[in-house]
Amino acid sequence: MFIRLISFLVLVGLYAGFGTSQPLAPALIIMGDSVVDAGNNNLRLTLVKANFPPYGRDFSAHKATGRFSNGKLAIDFTAENLGFTSSPVAYLSQDAENVTNLLTGANFASGASGYHDGTSLLYNAISLTQQVENYKEYQSKVTSMVGRDKANEIFKRAIHLLSTGSSDFIQSYYINPILNTIVTPDRYSDRLMRFYSTFIQNMYDLGASRIGVTTLPPLGCLPAAITMFGGIGSNTCVERLNRDAVSFNTKLNNTSVYLANKLPGLKLVVLDIYNPLLNMVKNPAENGIVFGHSFMACCGTGTVETSFLCNALSVGTCSNATSYVFWDGFHPSEAANRVLADNLLGQGFALIS
Repeated sequence: MFIRLISFLVLVGLYAGFGTSQPLAPALIIMGDSVVDAGNNNLRLTLVKANFPPYGRDFSAHKATGRFSNGKLAIDFTAENLGFTSSPVAYLSQDAENVTNLLTGANFASGASGYHDGTSLLYNAISLTQQVENYKEYQSKVTSMVGRDKANEIFKRAIHLLSTGSSDFIQSYYINPILNTIVTPDRYSDRLMRFYSTFIQNMYDLGASRIGVTTLPPLGCLPAAITMFGGIGSNTCVERLNRDAVSFNTKLNNTSVYLANKLPGLKLVVLDIYNPLLNMVKNPAENGIVFGHSFMACCGTGTVETSFLCNALSVGTCSNATSYVFWDGFHPSEAANRVLADNLLGQGFALIS
């Protein structure tokens, strides 16, 4: 905790030194799943969307943008913490058609995407492989605007954030009786590590040298996971799912250390969201915000609703989401996202130092 505090103070000092008009990185690139999707699924033929009420009800102009929350995502607060005046635009949104908006980054994430492209295929999400292809296209657009030398400098110094993996388990592995009978969670994690390693290598080859990747959250504490695997009415986390997440996160850390040592000049930082989110669930009064509801979500019954099941007609949706850790069955509320972003700030110090 002391080291994290020092890192935070140094980071704040660096930011103050640059002045409020100068972000700590030239661009912010986001990839992953629904936890960081800012609207890329809006025009896709998929059930995994969030561009309708009550999503976004606490966002700017009370507008549903495709973010899977009642308001801002953790990456929105992260962008603010890094000094950006706005979050990276969703690459497949109309905002990205104004190519000048791409100079400070872009968001390629897609709800229900995973490390495994097969997970994305189940829900017609944008696979991680395709997100990399879209990033290549993005690079070409930036290069055409500023020239190759300046563009390469932007890509090299940009902060690239990846947040994915939950869908691989909750929306694929655990609900596939054939897969989870034949393949153990440990072996499945090993398979995902191979996809992760390929992703990092590909991004490195494209010039990315500063990459942050989030751990899995405590999967067994997600309201939908408690309902699906722990039983309706349960108010405790499903510990076997949490054990799988801890095991995966250990592999993620070890693999990341190996990749960072293997690839010269790469700054690869694993950002822990498991423990901060678990702390909010189990110690709801210790985060500056009093979370009165940590096992049930705000939307609908608070047990399973997400995406199209969390809609304007959902009965039981809370009137004030600030006391809830989770907005829907899978995703944190804006209040929880703020806490997560503040935790990530100190952890990501190496990405800007």
